[in-house]
Amino acid sequence: MTYVVTDACIKCKYMDCVEVCPVDCFYEGENMLVINPSECIDCGVCEPECPAEAILPDTESGLEQWLEVNTAYSAEWPNVTRNTGQTPADADAFKGLEGKFDKFFSAEPGKGD
Repeated sequence: MTYVVTDACIKCKYMDCVEVCPVDCFYEGENMLVINPSECIDCGVCEPECPAEAILPDTESGLEQWLEVNTAYSAEWPNVTRNTGQTPADADAFKGLEGKFDKFFSAEPGKGD
């Protein structure tokens, strides 16, 4: 089991989860974060820290796409180990919107730290 970041993170990119991760398995894209499933130790401390409720265990049904997205982009994007202040100013306006992957996803990397 691992945890994955879903499209609820897109355009929100709150970084509270990064601060509590004991193994630094978060990677930063331009407008979302992902978890490297190979590095995640399944501790679950990140899940309740996400204001957008974007982090879920991969054992929940229907998350296969997100396991693939997290696996692929954690190999390409830079590691982020602390809150770098990259949360968009309008993040709250996108919180809870449906279908964000098709509308807003960017494969571009973030800055990392």
